[in-house]
Amino acid sequence: MIIDEQIVKDCIAGKRQAQRLLFETFAPLMLGVCSRYCRDRDEAEDVLQEAFIKVFQNLHSFRGEGSLAGWIKRVIVNHAINYINKRNRMVRHEKIDEINETEIIKLNEPVEFPDEYNPALLLKLIQELPAGYRTVFNMHVFEDYGHKEIAETLGISENTSKTQLFKARRWLRNKIEETRQKKNSK
Repeated sequence: MIIDEQIVKDCIAGKRQAQRLLFETFAPLMLGVCSRYCRDRDEAEDVLQEAFIKVFQNLHSFRGEGSLAGWIKRVIVNHAINYINKRNRMVRHEKIDEINETEIIKLNEPVEFPDEYNPALLLKLIQELPAGYRTVFNMHVFEDYGHKEIAETLGISENTSKTQLFKARRWLRNKIEETRQKKNSK
C-alpha cells in the first residue's frame, strides 16, 4: 500500500482511519527496527507504540524531503535510542586503550555471518547483547552513525562508543562460533 499525501494530511488532521492505515503500513517494518534495540518482542512492541505516538504528534513537521518511510524510521530509531538510554544507562566506561592492541586492529572488521545463518537467530543474538553494546552496535551498523554522533547522542565518550562496538562484535563472533560448534558436533 502506498501512502499518499492525502493520507498524511488526514493523519495530521487526526482522522483515525488514516492513522490506522499509516500504522498498519509501517508497523511491521518498524517493529523489526525496534526489535534490534530491545530485549524482547514485548518491549519492542511497547517502544513501537510509544514511537508511533511521536510520529503522529510530529507528522506535521514531515516536509516531503526524502521518503515518509525514512522519516518514520528516524523517529522510531530516535525514540528507541532514548528509551534504551533512559532505561539502561551505560555504567561501564572502559577506555579503548585498555583493550589489547591486536584486538584494536580488528575493531573495524565486520562480523562475518555464514550464508546459512538464520536471521531470526541473528536477531535473538543482537537482543541478547548487553544494552550498551546493543545500542552502539545498532546505531553504528544499522543506522550508520559515526562514533562522534553516537557519543553525542548517548552522552558517552567516543572511546566508549568504540569500545562498546568492539565488545559487541567480539561477543557476537563468540556466540556465532559457539553456534557453529554446536551445529558441527551434532
